[in-house]
Amino acid sequence: MTRIISGAAGSLALAVPDAGTRPTSDRVRESLFGALDAAGLVEDAAVLDLYAGSGALGLEAVSRGARSADLVEKAPRAATVAQRNAQAVARAVPGAAVRVHRAAADAFLRSDGRSYDLVFLDPPYDVGESELAATLALLVPRLAAGAVVVVERASRSGEPSAPEGLAHERAKKYGDTTLWWLRA
Repeated sequence: MTRIISGAAGSLALAVPDAGTRPTSDRVRESLFGALDAAGLVEDAAVLDLYAGSGALGLEAVSRGARSADLVEKAPRAATVAQRNAQAVARAVPGAAVRVHRAAADAFLRSDGRSYDLVFLDPPYDVGESELAATLALLVPRLAAGAVVVVERASRSGEPSAPEGLAHERAKKYGDTTLWWLRA
Protein backbone atom coordinates (compact mmCIF):
# COMPACT_ATOMS: atom_id res chain seq x y z
CA MET A 1 0.00 0.00 0.00
CA THR A 2 1.26 3.47 -0.87
CA ARG A 3 0.47 6.25 1.57
CA ILE A 4 1.33 9.84 2.40
CA ILE A 5 4.05 9.53 5.02
CA SER A 6 3.91 12.83 6.89
CA GLY A 7 2.35 16.25 7.09
CA ALA A 8 -1.26 17.40 6.95
CA ALA A 9 -2.35 14.36 4.92
CA GLY A 10 -0.05 11.92 6.76
CA SER A 11 -1.14 8.25 6.63
CA LEU A 12 -3.67 8.90 3.84
CA ALA A 13 -3.74 5.84 1.57
CA LEU A 14 -3.09 6.50 -2.12
CA ALA A 15 -4.41 4.47 -5.01
CA VAL A 16 -1.77 3.07 -7.36
CA PRO A 17 -2.31 2.38 -11.09
CA ASP A 18 -2.83 -1.33 -11.70
CA ALA A 19 -0.10 -1.50 -14.35
CA GLY A 20 2.51 0.52 -16.18
CA THR A 21 4.02 2.39 -13.22
CA ARG A 22 6.72 1.75 -10.66
CA PRO A 23 5.77 3.56 -7.44
CA THR A 24 8.57 4.98 -5.33
CA SER A 25 8.73 2.87 -2.17
CA ASP A 26 7.71 4.38 1.18
CA ARG A 27 11.27 3.83 2.41
CA VAL A 28 12.80 5.81 -0.45
CA ARG A 29 10.18 8.58 -0.17
CA GLU A 30 10.69 8.83 3.59
CA SER A 31 14.45 9.21 3.19
CA LEU A 32 14.11 11.64 0.27
CA PHE A 33 11.65 13.88 2.07
CA GLY A 34 13.65 13.77 5.28
CA ALA A 35 16.59 15.23 3.35
CA LEU A 36 14.42 17.74 1.46
CA ASP A 37 12.73 18.92 4.67
CA ALA A 38 16.08 19.21 6.48
CA ALA A 39 17.35 21.43 3.65
CA GLY A 40 14.18 23.57 3.75
CA LEU A 41 13.31 22.72 0.15
CA VAL A 42 9.65 21.69 0.54
CA GLU A 43 7.94 24.43 2.58
CA ASP A 44 6.18 26.89 0.23
CA ALA A 45 7.77 25.29 -2.88
CA ALA A 46 6.19 25.15 -6.32
CA VAL A 47 6.56 21.44 -7.16
CA LEU A 48 6.52 19.64 -10.50
CA ASP A 49 6.13 15.86 -10.59
CA LEU A 50 6.92 14.59 -14.11
CA TYR A 51 6.00 10.99 -14.96
CA ALA A 52 3.81 11.26 -11.85
CA GLY A 53 2.13 7.84 -11.86
CA SER A 54 -0.01 7.93 -8.70
CA GLY A 55 1.30 11.41 -7.87
CA ALA A 56 2.80 10.21 -4.58
CA LEU A 57 5.93 12.42 -4.75
CA GLY A 58 4.14 15.67 -5.57
CA LEU A 59 1.33 14.93 -3.14
CA GLU A 60 3.79 14.12 -0.34
CA ALA A 61 5.32 17.55 -0.94
CA VAL A 62 1.91 19.23 -0.67
CA SER A 63 1.17 17.36 2.54
CA ARG A 64 4.46 18.70 3.94
CA GLY A 65 3.78 22.34 3.06
CA ALA A 66 4.53 22.90 -0.62
CA ARG A 67 2.32 25.70 -1.96
CA SER A 68 1.49 23.91 -5.21
CA ALA A 69 2.07 20.73 -7.19
CA ASP A 70 1.66 20.01 -10.88
CA LEU A 71 1.41 16.27 -11.57
CA VAL A 72 2.16 15.33 -15.18
CA GLU A 73 1.24 11.85 -16.42
CA LYS A 74 0.47 10.80 -20.00
CA ALA A 75 -1.00 7.31 -19.32
CA PRO A 76 -4.78 7.76 -19.10
CA ARG A 77 -5.32 5.22 -16.30
CA ALA A 78 -2.48 6.58 -14.20
CA ALA A 79 -3.64 10.18 -14.74
CA THR A 80 -7.11 9.19 -13.51
CA VAL A 81 -5.60 7.61 -10.39
CA ALA A 82 -3.42 10.69 -9.81
CA GLN A 83 -6.51 12.90 -10.09
CA ARG A 84 -8.37 10.85 -7.46
CA ASN A 85 -5.33 10.98 -5.17
CA ALA A 86 -4.97 14.74 -5.72
CA GLN A 87 -8.60 15.27 -4.73
CA ALA A 88 -8.12 13.23 -1.54
CA VAL A 89 -5.01 15.19 -0.57
CA ALA A 90 -6.71 18.51 -1.40
CA ARG A 91 -9.50 17.60 1.06
CA ALA A 92 -6.87 16.93 3.76
CA VAL A 93 -4.84 20.06 2.93
CA PRO A 94 -7.34 22.91 2.39
CA GLY A 95 -6.08 25.55 -0.01
CA ALA A 96 -3.55 23.25 -1.65
CA ALA A 97 -3.11 24.01 -5.34
CA VAL A 98 -2.79 20.60 -7.00
CA ARG A 99 -3.21 20.25 -10.75
CA VAL A 100 -3.08 17.02 -12.75
CA HIS A 101 -2.07 17.28 -16.40
CA ARG A 102 -2.66 14.38 -18.76
CA ALA A 103 0.28 15.02 -21.06
CA ALA A 104 3.70 13.75 -22.02
CA ALA A 105 6.47 15.34 -19.96
CA ASP A 106 8.16 17.06 -22.92
CA ALA A 107 4.87 18.38 -24.34
CA PHE A 108 3.95 19.79 -20.93
CA LEU A 109 7.34 21.50 -20.55
CA ARG A 110 7.00 23.07 -24.00
CA SER A 111 3.56 24.49 -23.18
CA ASP A 112 3.85 25.40 -19.49
CA GLY A 113 5.11 28.82 -18.46
CA ARG A 114 5.33 28.34 -14.69
CA SER A 115 8.53 28.28 -12.66
CA TYR A 116 9.31 25.47 -10.20
CA ASP A 117 11.40 25.21 -7.03
CA LEU A 118 11.39 21.42 -6.69
CA VAL A 119 11.02 18.87 -9.49
CA PHE A 120 10.70 15.09 -9.39
CA LEU A 121 11.43 12.97 -12.46
CA ASP A 122 10.74 9.26 -12.18
CA PRO A 123 10.61 8.17 -15.82
CA PRO A 124 9.87 4.61 -16.86
CA TYR A 125 13.00 2.48 -17.02
CA ASP A 126 12.64 2.20 -20.80
CA VAL A 127 13.17 5.96 -21.20
CA GLY A 128 16.68 6.14 -22.62
CA GLU A 129 19.50 8.43 -21.59
CA SER A 130 19.09 10.71 -24.63
CA GLU A 131 15.35 11.08 -23.99
CA LEU A 132 15.98 11.92 -20.34
CA ALA A 133 18.67 14.46 -21.31
CA ALA A 134 16.23 16.13 -23.72
CA THR A 135 13.57 16.35 -20.99
CA LEU A 136 16.09 17.84 -18.54
CA ALA A 137 17.11 20.43 -21.16
CA LEU A 138 13.44 21.42 -21.64
CA LEU A 139 13.07 21.68 -17.87
CA VAL A 140 15.93 24.15 -17.29
CA PRO A 141 14.00 27.29 -18.40
CA ARG A 142 11.17 26.33 -16.00
CA LEU A 143 13.41 26.24 -12.91
CA ALA A 144 13.57 28.96 -10.28
CA ALA A 145 17.01 30.07 -9.15
CA GLY A 146 18.50 27.37 -6.93
CA ALA A 147 15.76 24.86 -7.79
CA VAL A 148 16.41 21.19 -7.02
CA VAL A 149 15.63 18.38 -9.46
CA VAL A 150 15.50 14.81 -8.16
CA VAL A 151 15.81 12.10 -10.82
CA GLU A 152 14.89 8.55 -9.85
CA ARG A 153 16.45 5.83 -11.99
CA ALA A 154 17.47 2.20 -11.83
CA SER A 155 20.89 2.03 -10.21
CA ARG A 156 22.23 0.25 -13.29
CA SER A 157 21.26 3.24 -15.50
CA GLY A 158 24.17 5.38 -14.42
CA GLU A 159 24.37 9.11 -13.83
CA PRO A 160 21.99 11.16 -15.99
CA SER A 161 23.56 13.80 -18.23
CA ALA A 162 23.07 17.28 -16.81
CA PRO A 163 22.41 19.94 -19.46
CA GLU A 164 23.77 23.45 -19.18
CA GLY A 165 21.94 25.15 -16.34
CA LEU A 166 21.90 22.06 -14.08
CA ALA A 167 24.73 20.68 -11.96
CA HIS A 168 24.99 17.35 -10.17
CA GLU A 169 24.80 17.81 -6.43
CA ARG A 170 24.66 14.27 -5.03
CA ALA A 171 23.38 10.74 -5.51
CA LYS A 172 21.94 8.24 -3.06
CA LYS A 173 21.48 4.56 -3.81
CA TYR A 174 18.61 2.51 -2.33
CA GLY A 175 19.05 -1.06 -3.58
CA ASP A 176 18.02 -1.09 -7.26
CA THR A 177 17.05 2.61 -7.18
CA THR A 178 19.30 5.68 -7.22
CA LEU A 179 18.16 9.24 -6.60
CA TRP A 180 20.24 11.85 -8.44
CA TRP A 181 20.03 15.42 -7.10
CA LEU A 182 20.68 18.24 -9.55
CA ARG A 183 20.56 21.97 -8.81
CA ALA A 184 19.79 24.89 -11.09
